[in-house]
Amino acid sequence: MRLVVLGLSLSSSWGNGHATTFRALLEALRARGHDILFLERDVPWYAAHRDLAEPSYCRLEYYRTVAELERWRGEITSADAVMVGSYVPDGVAVERFTQGAARGVIAFYDIDTPVTLAKLARGDHEYLSPEVIPGFDPYLSFTGGPTLRRIEACYGAPAARALYCSVDPANYAHVTTPERWALSYLGTYSDDRQPTLERLLLEVARRLPHERFAVAGPLYPAGIDWPANVERIEHLPPAEHAAFYSASRWTLNVTRADMIAAGWSPSVRLFEAAACGTPIISDVWPGLNELLEPGREILLAESTDEVIAALVRPGSEARAIGEAARARVLSAHTAAHRAAELEAYLLEAASRKQPPRAAAVA
Repeated sequence: MRLVVLGLSLSSSWGNGHATTFRALLEALRARGHDILFLERDVPWYAAHRDLAEPSYCRLEYYRTVAELERWRGEITSADAVMVGSYVPDGVAVERFTQGAARGVIAFYDIDTPVTLAKLARGDHEYLSPEVIPGFDPYLSFTGGPTLRRIEACYGAPAARALYCSVDPANYAHVTTPERWALSYLGTYSDDRQPTLERLLLEVARRLPHERFAVAGPLYPAGIDWPANVERIEHLPPAEHAAFYSASRWTLNVTRADMIAAGWSPSVRLFEAAACGTPIISDVWPGLNELLEPGREILLAESTDEVIAALVRPGSEARAIGEAARARVLSAHTAAHRAAELEAYLLEAASRKQPPRAAAVA
């Protein structure tokens, strides 16, 4: 296929999880023989933090305004499929342009589904409006479960399909390195995640002053009371993620409130940590047990005491949980799995666009 993707960012992983998701997915699609053009809005905050200037698996081009997309109208029109991602600046205008220009399959890839639906419910159309949703077939969602039927029933999407995040096992595997932290967390600051981070990591650090901890990610406000034994890393580029997880005895998964409410919303960090064989302690949400088995492939915690109990488990138990999670993720949640799923969804949608064949005349 010739595929055009208009996404938040491919060039910069700074402050977003979209770039690593697109990188793994598009590289796997290229390995399946597809030709890909990625169009990214040229914005200063990503331009200042680019960590992938020239991907080998696709063309990467930049535009400064929606009007500049006219430069690629011909490629959008002739593409077999066009996919627009969530949180694209001026997203509704981009989507209308795309739906007006494209002749092939037009997909929306919602990497923020619960946040998107919460925005729509309060009339916030920052990057998606109800009017354009029926024009996307398929509507690809980071969230599975009952949310898919809601997207179809409430917003008229012809076909909502789960396309979870994934991991590239070539980039995420255990690295031989000394243990630096008893518990780590990797994630951009979020108001709704912070109380959980406070309870499941910072308070744990205060009660275990002899252990070391780490929080990596940008945008944390200056007023946070960081315990002395918590190391802060402002930005960790993807190339350093595997070493970060490998230096952690355990790592923490914290989920945004909208995603907890929706359930079936794994973050890319969940799969990345598991692929490195690092045992994970996670907050609790519906559908998680369908991805990783609690007690065997992941531990769930709601309190400081539960995290402390996990940290004092024998090392052999922790390693067994990490290895079981790695095996599960490699069997079902790699970029190659997602590329095959996406290809199937696009072909399914293409078949729906084909006019019915005329009956043969006897």
